[in-house]
Amino acid sequence: MTAYAIAVLGTTPGAPHPDVLTYIERVQSTFAPYGGRFLVHGTKGEWVEGEAPGGIVMVEFPDPAAAHAWYASPAYQEILPLRTDHLPGSLVFLEGVPEAYDAARTAAAMRAAD
Repeated sequence: MTAYAIAVLGTTPGAPHPDVLTYIERVQSTFAPYGGRFLVHGTKGEWVEGEAPGGIVMVEFPDPAAAHAWYASPAYQEILPLRTDHLPGSLVFLEGVPEAYDAARTAAAMRAAD
């Protein structure tokens, strides 16, 4: 099942720290061995509910194991402090839903569990 790495990154006043720019230059190459690809990168979006938390980054991986392997990889761990030392943020891994997913069935199962 497809997995997604979603980061919500804070903002800092002024230009990004040079280490953050180095991170951005190098991060995409760390995805390749794990089948990852950017879906969204730094887009602020049009927030229609709530407040914009910062920049959004979304990377798709073929499955959760690939996402975890990418994050733990020496190549990614080497560059990670370039971002985390200078830019606040959060990262979550989420599994996608199956192609035939039906939210109404999920609601029905939740009602039945009450």
